Parts: sequence; C-alpha cells; structure tokens
Amino acid sequence: MSGTRRQWLRCAVGAGAALGSDLAVAATGLQWRERALLGFGTTLWLRAGHVDGARADAALDAAVARLRHLESQCSLFNSASALCRLNRDGRLDDPDPALVDLLQQAQVVSARCGGAFDVTVQPLWAAWQQASAADRVPTPTELAAAQARVDWRALQVSARRIRLARPGMALTLNGIAQGYAADQARRVLQQHGIAHALLDTGEWAPMGQAPDGQPWQLGMADPRHSARLLRQLQAGGRGIAVSTDATLRFGAGHRDHHILDPRSGRSPPHLSAVVVAAPSTTLADALTKVLFMGTPAQALAQAQRWGVDVVVVDKAGRLQASAGWA
Repeated sequence: MSGTRRQWLRCAVGAGAALGSDLAVAATGLQWRERALLGFGTTLWLRAGHVDGARADAALDAAVARLRHLESQCSLFNSASALCRLNRDGRLDDPDPALVDLLQQAQVVSARCGGAFDVTVQPLWAAWQQASAADRVPTPTELAAAQARVDWRALQVSARRIRLARPGMALTLNGIAQGYAADQARRVLQQHGIAHALLDTGEWAPMGQAPDGQPWQLGMADPRHSARLLRQLQAGGRGIAVSTDATLRFGAGHRDHHILDPRSGRSPPHLSAVVVAAPSTTLADALTKVLFMGTPAQALAQAQRWGVDVVVVDKAGRLQASAGWA
C-alpha cells in the first residue's frame, strides 16, 4: 500500500547530493548514512547526517530497533503482535506504553473530528475485503453489520488495559502507525545527537537540511500519472503524510477504495489525493483521512481549523492548496 503512496510523494529537491559523496560532505560537513528495511507493509528508508559517521550509524541502528519494536505492537500481519492479540481476545492487559500513547493520540483526533478518523474501522475494511475476494461489493446488510462494530468511543485505553467494549470489534492502525513510527524514529535520532535526517516510513519526517545543504523538499506526482510532477513541497521541519485512492480499489467501477468513511461504510467520493504537513507526522497521517472525507473546500477549511497545510487533488485531477503551500 505505501509503495504506491511513495511513488506519488517522493524526495525531490534537497537530496540531489548522493549520500556519502564528496559533494554532500563539502556542502554540509556531514557524513551521511542510510538504512533500508521492510516494515509496516512497505520499504522504510532512514537517512541521517552527522560530522561523525560512526555516530550516525549508531543512531540509525537504534532507530531501526525502535521501528522493529513498534511493528511488533501494531502489525495486522503478525498474529503474535499486540494488535492481533487485542483483536482476537478483545482486551490487552499491561499494554506497551507506545501502543497506549499511539491509541490515545488516535482517540484525541477521533473526538475532535467526530469520528471521521476511527481506528475501530477494521470490521468495515474486512467486509469490503471479503466481498472483493468474491468479486462483488458488500450488501447493505453486510455493511450495516460491520458498522455496528465500529465506534471509537467503545475503545477503552489506559496504561493498565486496552479493551474493546463490543463483541466483534477490531482495530487497524494502518491510518496512523506509519506516521507514529516516523515520529518515534526521529525522536531516537535526536536523542543520539542527530539534527539532519530524512525518515520515510510510508510517511515522511524531515530534520534539518539535506545532504546538499538545502531544505528538504518532496515532489508530488499526479495520482493518475506518477511520472508527472505536479508540485514541490517544502517540509519546513514538519511531518508530511499522503493518502490517495490509487492504492487499492473495490468493485468494477472502482468507486470505493481502501479509505473508508467510518460513518457511512463507503469511500468518500470527492478527492483523489490528500497531502498534509503537520507539527507531528502522527497527526499528519491521521488528518489525511479526516480531510479526505469532504470536498476540496471542506478540506481546506478543516486544514485551517487544525492549523496544518494541505494539498488536495479532486477526482478530475484539479489541485488546490492551503495558504502555506499556495
């Protein structure tokens, strides 16, 4: 899923100097190191610069270890993960502090947006996936049954226990975990004295400057034609996340896709892609789903209320941006 998103939002300007090259060192005085690994259903890239290359290596190794730990908490693909155990048993005693923190942040967003973002949406996703496997779309009865098990308010989160208050409930963290992972990896690098880095966990967390000494910038491609660059976006130190309808579509008409409105059970009809820059990549990740639910005008108004920047592309390919990216 994130591989397609990466094709649509990718590193553009500010990373032109090859990592570890003489040009990169001459421009910034930094030694650049990187790591590539599989995780969260995608390929992760971490790049960090420091005057001491060994220190950059140690910081990246620590960040990778942190990402591995988070994946063990959040994965839907590993039956032994904390999330899978919660979905199976309906409760999780003595949960990992990181999982508690992530879910509490998700609940804050859900409360503020009235459930437009909801980590309990997994039953709806399962209904669409099962119907798609049978080459059909869910029936109204199937959607209603799935929706009855979706409600962020029935998720109880504390340091002592996480509990699903209704039978048949299940969580997915695919709409926020990659952003959270980027923030956590960035924190680890900062603790190791790293000031310049670019972290790509499926969402983006830039730090400081790129190898050529310029600000990090991302290139935004056309959702329908990934080779066509629509715009360059300067991160400005903020986390950047993207959601697009080009990833996984359901039904012959492709009206529905992997982004589902928890309140209707269907995919929102107006937008093709949303990019959000926010103070944290966790928030940016969640808000791409919140802003995806409305029209372009509604997304721009929501961005202003949340204090973030957004670029939206509608189904006809028309692009609009908030003031900070206009």
